[in-house]
Amino acid sequence: MKVRNLLGQRLKDVSDESQIESQILMTKGGYMKLMASGIYSLFMPTQRIARKLQQIIREEMDGIDGQEVLFPVVMPASLWQSSGRYTGIGSEMARFNDRGGNPMVLGMTHEEAAVHMANNTAQSYTQYPFMIYQFQTKFRDEPRARGGLIRVREFTMKDAYSFHTSQADLEKYYDRAYDAYVRIFKRAGAKNVIAVKSDSGMMGGKVSHEFMLLAGIGEDTLAICPECGYRANMEVADCILKNKSGKLAELKKVATPNKKSIEEVCAFLGREKDTTAKAVVYQENATDEYVIVFIRGDLEVNETKLRNLLKKEIHPAVEITPESGIVPGFIGAYGLETDATVVFDRSLEGIEDLVAGGNEQDIHYTGFNIARDYGKVEYVDVAKAAAGGICPNCGKPALTVRRGIEVGNIFQLGDKYTKSMGMTYLDSDNTEKNPIMGCYGIGVGRLIASICEESHDAYGPIWPISISPWQVEVCNLRVTDDSVRSVAEKLVSDLEAKGVEVLYDDREVRPGFMFADADLFGVPVRVVVSQKTCERGVVEVSTRDKSLKTEFGMAEAAERISGLVADMLAKLNG
Repeated sequence: MKVRNLLGQRLKDVSDESQIESQILMTKGGYMKLMASGIYSLFMPTQRIARKLQQIIREEMDGIDGQEVLFPVVMPASLWQSSGRYTGIGSEMARFNDRGGNPMVLGMTHEEAAVHMANNTAQSYTQYPFMIYQFQTKFRDEPRARGGLIRVREFTMKDAYSFHTSQADLEKYYDRAYDAYVRIFKRAGAKNVIAVKSDSGMMGGKVSHEFMLLAGIGEDTLAICPECGYRANMEVADCILKNKSGKLAELKKVATPNKKSIEEVCAFLGREKDTTAKAVVYQENATDEYVIVFIRGDLEVNETKLRNLLKKEIHPAVEITPESGIVPGFIGAYGLETDATVVFDRSLEGIEDLVAGGNEQDIHYTGFNIARDYGKVEYVDVAKAAAGGICPNCGKPALTVRRGIEVGNIFQLGDKYTKSMGMTYLDSDNTEKNPIMGCYGIGVGRLIASICEESHDAYGPIWPISISPWQVEVCNLRVTDDSVRSVAEKLVSDLEAKGVEVLYDDREVRPGFMFADADLFGVPVRVVVSQKTCERGVVEVSTRDKSLKTEFGMAEAAERISGLVADMLAKLNG
């Protein structure tokens, strides 16, 4: 491929401070073009990277007995109604009517389609287990499209679905899928991917893991213990902290004029945040009924934990009405008269002397003791884990907090979909049973952008050779010189004959301009052919990551360069 014929423009600058590094570099490098919010056209280099990623994934899915299939993008709403998710998912699902007036949806995921394909097809236990997977376009009307290909509305995803006759069989296969994912990310050259326990969310199921690429721009917060290797998404990480119990004190009503926030109250009373009971108010989505969470003042509510506890969708309270009995800024458990659901986080357990709201304007209490002044409560964990917290696995106060980008996920779904959609098989005892499912996803575009995010310098991406758009770029610095052109073109021809993927730049441009473009292409091996190198009978060879810079004799160059490429591939695939 010649650079002069390549569609796409390398830009000198992208002036948008809101963009993350990978988004800037992939825009500057001519990898993608924005069509609408969260919707991109992909140029040839990106498509070549995507094909290579898909092939790595395909080989690993085939290696665990996967069968590649293809589901439709457009599905009848009735399919999603049968699973119960048609009304359970909000406006992020694209709904429309076809010309016959039939309600349809654009697929944002394909559990329903997988069950539809397997239903009435795998009718006997002898046909189990099996796994089907696809690469397909998805559409999710994401309200927070950002970060280029990191968070988009239209995207390509590999999703796989396994079907089993027992939980034990699912767990056995789940471990195989887990190991395959580890291999996929290693082969793709993603250096900092870890697996963490996660919340199943709208997917359902009880066991799930997310594969996170550690990055400062990641939207997910992770709790990690360096002592024992415990890793979990903050959504599910246990919050275990040692409380300062304090001494039992007299309950006193204290005037706190215009002091509503924890910071203001603590400064006014000379108290620490971890001796206060903060109140956070939510509302149930379906009814707008209030939920009050009492939690230690230095902690934050984990809304995923609260949602799972209540088994209801919730949102932060928008407006608190006077008739609710709730006094914003001064909410406390003592003397609280309300129909709201009240939740006590376990971070308050054992604290003898608390500062708490007085349920009156400009009033707080000191010396509040939950057991004495409120009564017996059931403490639950609805707090976000914090740095320095106690690890739930090893018990050491060693938790650290990191950011990560989710690049893959696996779920043990159970019979959530097969049961609701009426999929059964005849078991060995002649009884009908619902199959048990697993689900396994990888976003291809997001993985491309995430690898760029972790593997780049100020000048452009540094693509791992297993997924790079080309393996070698040959730069001809004197295209008008017949002898230089002859050496460069012969090298390109010899390399391609050895199966090496070559990008050839023979444009009449300044060397600095050509090298700047080469940096943006991020090709792992760069070969420079110039008048000076030809006079010395060599070509200059360097790697994009700057780990190698050398010269090869022209006669041996093709053999040495192809060997270098093979060694780089072997290192990733070893």
